[in-house]
Amino acid sequence: MKASTPSKKARSQPNQALLAKIFHWVNIISLLLMITSGLQIYNANPVFGGRGGWQFPSLFLLGGWLGGGRHWHFAAMWLFALNLLWYGLYILIEKRWKRRFVSVSDLKALQEGKNPKRKIYAWHRVAYTVIVPILLLAIISGLGMYKPAQFHWIVDLLGSWQALRVVHFATIPIVVVFVIVHFLLGLKVGGYRLINSIFW
Repeated sequence: MKASTPSKKARSQPNQALLAKIFHWVNIISLLLMITSGLQIYNANPVFGGRGGWQFPSLFLLGGWLGGGRHWHFAAMWLFALNLLWYGLYILIEKRWKRRFVSVSDLKALQEGKNPKRKIYAWHRVAYTVIVPILLLAIISGLGMYKPAQFHWIVDLLGSWQALRVVHFATIPIVVVFVIVHFLLGLKVGGYRLINSIFW
């Protein structure tokens, strides 16, 4: 009687490291908390149009009022920032950064490559590379609003308090677009099996 062997499908099941799963879960939770609490802060004094400007529906808000929104927002900000910090140290120590960010070979693959999957990997690295300065800008501008007296140089760098608010607000849709692109690229490469392996 032949011994049973694992199916080809089972052998090819993607498997992500536990640290990668934790990183993605913490990112999603902290991003949702920051976005919904940030919209609560926005409604207290809209960036565009002042107090009479358009406001977001209460369905998308967290905190109940300005003070509550700030508490949630800054708590989630530290969670998000520390999560990015330890993951950055992880990929640096493990030298995974060599496979995370765009290289000359990736740009060449996008221009001249014939392999569709190779192009998807290259686009993924482009997305990873572009999002890093955007995340840093979101965190730095957020710190400028969190402690304007201590970090007054951030406000001075951008010219005014209103400019700081506009820059911080503008980073949010860019991060949301990155999440969507990141999801779609992963889906195209590995399907839902890959997406499931990242979280479960």
